[in-house]
Amino acid sequence: MDDTTVQDGSAQGAARHAAPGDTAARNAAVWQSDTGIADWVATADERERGREWARRLLAELLSFPAHESFTFVDIGAGTGTASRAVLDRYPAARAVLADYSLQMMAEGRRVLAPYEGRFRYVEIDLAAGRWPEELDGGLDAVISSLCVHHLTDDRKRGLFGEIFARLAPGAWYLNYDPIAAPDAEVEAAWQRVQDRRDPGAAARRAHRTPAEQERWENHVRHIAPLGPQLDALRAAGFEAVDAYWKELDHAIFGGRRPAS
Repeated sequence: MDDTTVQDGSAQGAARHAAPGDTAARNAAVWQSDTGIADWVATADERERGREWARRLLAELLSFPAHESFTFVDIGAGTGTASRAVLDRYPAARAVLADYSLQMMAEGRRVLAPYEGRFRYVEIDLAAGRWPEELDGGLDAVISSLCVHHLTDDRKRGLFGEIFARLAPGAWYLNYDPIAAPDAEVEAAWQRVQDRRDPGAAARRAHRTPAEQERWENHVRHIAPLGPQLDALRAAGFEAVDAYWKELDHAIFGGRRPAS
């Protein structure tokens, strides 16, 4: 459930100046609001520009043969953009899309109409660690895309453990998410490249409306560096942990539950 592109300002720097507040309440104000979802849908095409390749790679990193039948879980699935990449890559696959926004799920069912019969939605609350009973264990694969960064560091660690416990032996978890820079010099380099790629970014940062600023601060508040997240995956029990792709402030990373 990504609310904006990180290319409009460095995640780490903005997070340092973000106003304090209750994470769950702020997330709900965006993702369980008819107005918030309408705004998100209206800007979807612009926001998704440039992400298609990364989502295809996330699908290709799954270990299944091209025509194998399997079911994967997309947590924080939103309207199912990541699920569509997997469903396109594996024509016999089925998706369980888990989200907590009824508005996002309604929009997802609309845009996923071409995949009718290959997907279904279930409700999940990642911030509270409440999973539906049907996802208790034996999962073939779990993916997440542009949603885990909304969680606190403690909840990220908890979530990785919950995913590990629910995967079948040998199954993979892969996450595509923004990451924070490990230090100020790296952050400055990322910002320099982003502003060169998008000459209008600096002006947009300087002229956000109050609503845009609130939405931006909610987006960056809990973005974490890559290294500690890889460590958290290893601590949860995952093997083959790696950043399988990274460009500036976005990465695809994950690992698998050991086969035995």
